[in-house]
Amino acid sequence: MKSVNYTLLGDESIAKDLGKKGTSTDLTIYDRKEVEVLRTWTIPTSFPDKISSLFQALNMAEYVIFYVTKLDKYTGEQIVALDSLSKTQGLLSHSYDVDRNTLVSMIKGTVVEHYKIVELENLKKEADALQPISKAGKLKITIDHCFDVKGVGTVILGKVTQGKVRVYDNLKLVPKGVDVVVKSIQMHDDSVEEASSPARVGLAVKGIVPDDVQRGDLLCMPDTVLVSNEIELDYIPNKFFKEKIAENQTFLVNLGLQIKPAKITSLNPMRLLLAKPVAYEKGEICVILKPESASIRIVGSGKIK
Repeated sequence: MKSVNYTLLGDESIAKDLGKKGTSTDLTIYDRKEVEVLRTWTIPTSFPDKISSLFQALNMAEYVIFYVTKLDKYTGEQIVALDSLSKTQGLLSHSYDVDRNTLVSMIKGTVVEHYKIVELENLKKEADALQPISKAGKLKITIDHCFDVKGVGTVILGKVTQGKVRVYDNLKLVPKGVDVVVKSIQMHDDSVEEASSPARVGLAVKGIVPDDVQRGDLLCMPDTVLVSNEIELDYIPNKFFKEKIAENQTFLVNLGLQIKPAKITSLNPMRLLLAKPVAYEKGEICVILKPESASIRIVGSGKIK
């Protein structure tokens, strides 16, 4: 079965017209199963209160559906977030009370400028026309939820970011480095023997308990990713963040679905010392956040060197 994953931003009221509501925490997931395609929409439920959920939701999908019903600082923050992560694939729609010229002016010079603008009544049809984007290579599964199921044991929900997972695969949970065995795989409540990128999967696993797992942890083959608590970025400051930053200041960093406190140890080049190790590949985008900022909370971003 093919999979297509979307992040839904802006007004989430249209989600019920796109799919059926599933897991709901600070992230809410809707999905819809067709004959050959499983479509999944992730909503950052706790945004704007929590900036971290916005970045986690964006890192769970290949496509963005952005339905704008008001032009405020949070709309601007979402546009900056999309630009920071280079989320180039998306659809843009707006309600009748939003002035299109003002919206076009807001997105000018960002990745959102290249989204296809569609009327709301055509949004579902246009989203359904988007094709799966898979990534080959060594298996990498990004975990977004983990819990215990009576009679089953530890169950992981996540996305096959890269490669293919099979029943009885022996994997590593990183950054912890614990051995994990895949006992079974489900896609939309159907048992399958294997699942390929970019499938969303539920995995029954052996070797760990839910307390071992944090959102953003990866399941992968050994030596697929790097693990460290020190990273260096090819850093680009966010031009809308006006506060001064300095060495020894502490921020939050977003890397995939991982959110970790980090201290700046060098500004040029930008080096970060994280409170706990993260799992990553060179070239991944890391975003520096200041959640307590009264204005925009996105400090800057850069690819890991």
